[in-house]
Amino acid sequence: MADNWLFEAAHVKPADWMAPFADMFTAPTWQRVLVLLIGAVLSPGRRTVAAALRVTGLDQDPHFTNYHRVLNRCRWSSRRVARCLFCLLVTTFVPSGPVIIGLDDTLEVSLR
Repeated sequence: MADNWLFEAAHVKPADWMAPFADMFTAPTWQRVLVLLIGAVLSPGRRTVAAALRVTGLDQDPHFTNYHRVLNRCRWSSRRVARCLFCLLVTTFVPSGPVIIGLDDTLEVSLR
C-alpha cells in the first residue's frame, strides 16, 4: 500500500475530503481508491489505472492487479457513490431553494 509521503508532500489529505464515501468500500478497497484518486489527479494525459500507479510509484507493486479490481470486481455500488456525490454537490452549491434538473434525450448524430 502507498505510504502517506505522497499525500503529505502535496499537503493534501484525500481521506479527509473523501470521508463521506469511505463507508461505501471495504477498508482494503478504500485504501486503493485513495491511491487511484490521487494518482488520477496527478497523472498527465490519460487517467488509467496504470498511469495512476506509475505516478504514485506503485507501478512495480507485485499486487498491482488489486488496483484494477477496484473498478471491475470489488463490491461497491456506483449508484450509492453517485447519490452521495449528488447530495454533496447540492448541499454545497444549492443549500436552500429548489434544484432544477434539465434532461436532454437527443442522440448525437455524426454527419461525416
